[in-house]
Amino acid sequence: MKTPEPNAGLERLYRETGWTLRQFAQEVNRVGTERGTPLRYREPSVHQWLKGGMPKETVRPLILEALARKLRRPITRDDAGFPSPPDNSSAHPNTVEGLMDLGKQDMDPSRRSVIGAALFSVALTVPDWPDVVGRMEAVQKGRTRHVGTAEVDMVIAMTERISELDDQFGGRTARPMAAAFLVNTVAPYLKADAPEPVRKAMMSAASDLCYLTGYMAVDEGLHGLAQQYYVKALKLAGASEDHLTYCTTLRGMSVQAVDLGHGSSAMRLADAASAASPQAGPRMRAFLAGQQAHASAQLGERGKALSYLREAEVAMEKAESRAKSFGSYDPSSLLYHVSQVRYELGDIAGSISAMGQSDRLRHSVYRRARVRHRCTLAERQLELGHLEAACRTWGLALDDYPSVQSGRADERIRAMHMRIRPYLKNHAARDLYERARMTAPTATHRT
Repeated sequence: MKTPEPNAGLERLYRETGWTLRQFAQEVNRVGTERGTPLRYREPSVHQWLKGGMPKETVRPLILEALARKLRRPITRDDAGFPSPPDNSSAHPNTVEGLMDLGKQDMDPSRRSVIGAALFSVALTVPDWPDVVGRMEAVQKGRTRHVGTAEVDMVIAMTERISELDDQFGGRTARPMAAAFLVNTVAPYLKADAPEPVRKAMMSAASDLCYLTGYMAVDEGLHGLAQQYYVKALKLAGASEDHLTYCTTLRGMSVQAVDLGHGSSAMRLADAASAASPQAGPRMRAFLAGQQAHASAQLGERGKALSYLREAEVAMEKAESRAKSFGSYDPSSLLYHVSQVRYELGDIAGSISAMGQSDRLRHSVYRRARVRHRCTLAERQLELGHLEAACRTWGLALDDYPSVQSGRADERIRAMHMRIRPYLKNHAARDLYERARMTAPTATHRT
């Protein structure tokens, strides 16, 4: 039988606590007693753990809790060198602990490319709404800390503020802040004692934040990472019976898919979002139908695309006031969908007209979207041979670009640089090219 390797992660944490082997065992026993499962561990057991012997599955959370209390920070299975529990229909992984692991990896720049590499493998596991409601394990209690509505309100307010920063400056600026907030504040809140209504409200608030963090990962091109955040958002939304965030997240996953050219996945996710929201308000209905229209158009289903677009337009007319949340959908957003549908169906001139209208209606706070969509508009103008109009539109995008830290904006500016290069004999193209070299040297010269 192979001798196990020493558990370097657990050894590192043990050294940090300053405990003796006996103290470590006593603290684990104490947590077990609090949870109603008295234990009698002594020094030899701890010694075995440090040398690579794996504690029982039921004991591992108690070890993590004891370490977290001593070190005053969240400790995950990954930190302690413990494997994740099996993910099957009868044993759901600990969602809160998984959220901490994900956030910690996201905070580590050396890990981002690894966790962001996959495409759509996670999305295939998306559950239906009836399957996810109440199915997540009850959030484990064990800390003496108590949370109430004030903590829920704080998480909501922080999410709104991070969303505002994302809109103005891009996901690269705001996402590290969101990941740190998830790990250091929100996850411990989810494990704290709270009345049932407060516990559900906290899970709902955490779900919103997970969705936003996933959206910002998409902005940086980390699509596998984004999907992991999205699936966490779905589980938390289901556990808190939060239909709105559940549907918003599925819709976001559909947007991610259609932007990457995965029309079938985009359609399936958009249909799932629609099916899960039978009582959606008109603004949500408009967004869902607009997304279904875009996905249908990408699949070449002209009749369905135009039908969904009409449905979106009717729903938008019924929407009474502008939503304040980051998930809002306004006439500018609807016109963006109109533009995308027209383009997918071969009407380039119509797509240019709708995108121009969308740009004129877009609120100034959405700076990142303005850069991306103006670049898309310019590309389509160039496609029709309108070189100088395209240069003017790209010039407007460059006005905002220096203030935006966004992978998707970088991609569009790099595309501009490549597309304009064949036209440098034209003075407008040459002026734009030179300005781009001064304004965005990193983005335009990256290979």
